[in-house]
Amino acid sequence: MTDAESAASAPPPASAPLSRPIVAGIVTALVGVTSSFAVVLTGLDAVGADRAQAASGLLILCLTMGASGLLLAWRYRMPITVAWSTPGAAVLAATGAVEGGWPAAVGAFLVTAALILLTALWPQLGRLIARIPPSIAQAMLAGVLLPLCLAPVTGLVANPWGVVPVVLTWLVFVRLAPRWAVPLAFVAASVVVAVDVAATGAALDPALFVPRLEFTAPTLTLGAVVGLALPLFLVTMASQNVPGVAIMRSFGYRVPWRPAMLVTGVGTAVGATAGGHAINLAAISAALAAAPDADPDPDRRWVAGVATGISGMVLGGLSAALVALVVVAPAAVVPAVAGLALFAAFGSSVQQAIDDPGERLPAVVTFLVAASGIAVAGVSAAFWALVAGLVVREVLHLGRRIR
Repeated sequence: MTDAESAASAPPPASAPLSRPIVAGIVTALVGVTSSFAVVLTGLDAVGADRAQAASGLLILCLTMGASGLLLAWRYRMPITVAWSTPGAAVLAATGAVEGGWPAAVGAFLVTAALILLTALWPQLGRLIARIPPSIAQAMLAGVLLPLCLAPVTGLVANPWGVVPVVLTWLVFVRLAPRWAVPLAFVAASVVVAVDVAATGAALDPALFVPRLEFTAPTLTLGAVVGLALPLFLVTMASQNVPGVAIMRSFGYRVPWRPAMLVTGVGTAVGATAGGHAINLAAISAALAAAPDADPDPDRRWVAGVATGISGMVLGGLSAALVALVVVAPAAVVPAVAGLALFAAFGSSVQQAIDDPGERLPAVVTFLVAASGIAVAGVSAAFWALVAGLVVREVLHLGRRIR
């Protein structure tokens, strides 16, 4: 018998147990939620949500992103995962209170949902977004992230006993197990909070731990639409949806763009009045479910996407408890966790912003305006950063064309 005949007659390799992609999906959901929920709560609080509304926002985001990911993974038999917009939450934190308060912020969430749906239904909008230079879009995001990323640094001075254990835990596991570094930093923060509660004898109302939805009637204001909805939409598309598709393609999956935008747009609309700012295709965490580690057989990895969706909805039950934890946390501890969660995104944004020497000056202007936190005519710095960067870029390119 020839070698070819022997190979042909050999039994196929045994498949990995089905538990492997299921576990990968659970890990994807756990890492996604625990590594960035503090950023989401920081953003919702900044635009005016009270404790109950922030808990509701966290709950509805878990439910909508879980259901959306479950639907897409099941329908298209791909390990498609859906996440909340972490960069979008950073935009909320940088924008702060808008004219009209929390109801206006909810109105901005609905406008964001409408823009995502419009991207699916009107391809020209997607092409228009693609015309924004990546360097400027990433510089805007980096400027928005900078104040949040400084929180661990300032926290080390403001509350060293509370923040040092969090930072040290993060640093150790960045070296040993990078994907778990931020979740374990959150665990360290939880221990710090527990010790503080025990030392101070603070009492917690059991009702605070019951998850529930709080709906808000939306209002529309110019400042919220221009200064919040537009930047939220742009960073969600540029920093989540587009990279998410690219990451999936690197593993051999072609995500159906229009259905994905329709599902996440509807999910964002459904969650808006309950406090959910935006959901989108997962980017970095997408690799946890789509990579060979999830299952050697690419045709079975969709099970990881389904498991991620189900796990995300289950984790929604912890939303109220997470908010209660934030409420009783010592000063600077939770902002430090949020800042650590954004270090990687900040570094990536800075790199992409200044990578092209010809685009560096407009990117720097965009970054500085976004980081300044200014608000003009009720419109946030994120919007003006885009305007400033595009104007500087156009002037520089005009000068080159004249020469």
